This record gives sequence, C-alpha cells and structure tokens, in this order.
Amino acid sequence: MTTPIDAFIDALPKVELHVHLVGSASVPTVLELARRHPGGPVPTTEEELRAFYAFRDFPHFAQVYQAVNALVREPEDIAALVLGLARDLASQGARYAELQVTPYAHSIVGMPMREVTEALDLAARRSESDHGVEMAYIFDIPGEFGEEAAKITVMHALEEPPAALVGFGLGGIEQSRAQYRDAYRDAFAAARAAGLHSVPHGGEMTGPETMWEVIEGLGAERIGHGISCLEDPRLVAHLRETQLPLDVCPTSNLRTGQVTRIEEHPLPRLLEEGLFVTLNSDDPPMFATTLAGEYRVAAHVFGLGEPELAQLARNGVHASFLPPARKQALLTEIDSLTD
Repeated sequence: MTTPIDAFIDALPKVELHVHLVGSASVPTVLELARRHPGGPVPTTEEELRAFYAFRDFPHFAQVYQAVNALVREPEDIAALVLGLARDLASQGARYAELQVTPYAHSIVGMPMREVTEALDLAARRSESDHGVEMAYIFDIPGEFGEEAAKITVMHALEEPPAALVGFGLGGIEQSRAQYRDAYRDAFAAARAAGLHSVPHGGEMTGPETMWEVIEGLGAERIGHGISCLEDPRLVAHLRETQLPLDVCPTSNLRTGQVTRIEEHPLPRLLEEGLFVTLNSDDPPMFATTLAGEYRVAAHVFGLGEPELAQLARNGVHASFLPPARKQALLTEIDSLTD
C-alpha cells in the first residue's frame, strides 16, 4: 500500500545530478548487450547478472563496471543507454539530469569522438521530446587511468563536445589519483577555461585530503559523494560557509562498502551540520535503487518528512547547471506541491 510520504515522493519534481551512463543501464539492457557481445565476463542470465552485481568492495565494483562498460561498443549503444535512463527517470518524476559520460572508455574500444558526440546529441534531443527529461552531460576522467585518460577526456570535451556538455568530472578509484595529480589539475584548468563546470568525485572512499584536493586543486563547484568530510572539522566549516554542494548517494555507499549498514550513513549528520546536500542514485540498476528510491531511503530510514524532502529536491535544482529561468520554473513546480 502506498503511504502518504511515498505518494509525495512520487509526485515531487526531481533532478538527478550524479548518475553514470554505463551504471544507468537496466538489467534487460545489460543482458541484451552481453548476448550481443558474448565471450566476456558479464553473465547472460538475469539471476547470474544480479549475483554479478554483489560487490565485495569498491575495487570489485570498478572491475564489474569496466566489464559492463566494455559491452558498449557502438554509438547506438550509447544512445540507447541515455534514452533508457530518460525513460526510467521520467517514471520517477524527474525533469532534468546531468549524466556522467566517460569518453576514455569509448575511445579504447575504437569509437571516434565525433560518433560518440553525435549519439549523445541525438539522445539528448529524444530524451526531451520522447520522455520530457532534459539531459545534460558531464565528461569524467576515470581516476585510475592517469595521463592518457585525462588527455583523451579533455580533448573530446574541447574539440568535439556534445551540445549539452556542461561539466567536467573525475571519478574512479580515489586511491589511484595522487600520482597523476598534475595531469588532472591541468585537464581541469583547460576544461574550466573553456567554460565547463568542475564536478569531481571526492571523499567517497578516501578521507578529507581528497576533498581538499578537488576544492583547491580542481576548483570543484560541486563534489560527488563527499561523505568523509565529517572527519575534518575545518573542512565541515568550509563546506558550511561556502555551501559547496555535495551530491550524496546513500545506497551506492552501502553497496560499495563505504558504509556497512544504511542506518549508519552520514546523510542525517551532513544535514544537521548545515551542509548543502543533493540526493542522487549514482549507478541505479547496479545498486538496485532508483532516484525515487533514494528519497524513500531518506524518508523511511532517516525519518525525513515532506518539508525536508522538498528541500532536497530544491537543492538539486539550485546545484544544477540549468539556466536561471529553467531553475525558477522547477522551483515553482516544487513549491506548488508543498503549498
């Protein structure tokens, strides 16, 4: 039976600011790709695939993610993933998404930059026309792959950008980043000079030092995850003062082993500390969640009520890279639900 808070969540206009292209692939889509490209490690039955998605830790998750990523070999695969995400988000009341795309992954399987961009452009147009979801893109560097990945990502962003490209990110295994620090700083400097927003991951699987680096070295305007900030009072004070948004993904942190129980997730304390938090799904089918599901976690696990959930939705709009008029329209839509 649908509870009043569940009905409110379903009706609440939402934006998704932290979701990855390959990680958004539904189970049927991954099975179709695995059957189309047999011989790899990705299972071809639903039961086996769900077991494949039982992650021991973040490095294991990264291995699984790369295996699925290797199935995306044609521009048509990219477009299908974007449109599948748009369809899924539309069913959850989402109006807008900033989708993280990893050009390096498409480059190493031989897809030309132009063809990737054409697929992203086509998919963005159809996401809005077919599903009513406005799609923007963030190009992210996979942090464990170093200078070559940084070079390819920034080259694609500057030379063949999709029309809806708004941001530049850095993901992957945080522990691998330090040795490539200068390459990543240079790539972000070039991207920011070209007008792209800085949205790196930080503080997901490492401590506050990673967050200080993305703030001071990469000019972060929004940080993916950021949950380790609570280990550093000075960092908490800085985040509170600047209201630098943290894109928080509770179920993701549980499924990759960053927290052992969902009840232990620091989301409530982040809010108590007065930090700017948005709520997101990260890699929803891989983590057996949805964007609406993350709002349900906030309500049913952490006890957030309608005013707090609506504020999280507003935070997402404010932290997005939408133009002011579009932001205001979405804020008005949220306010109309809470009046």
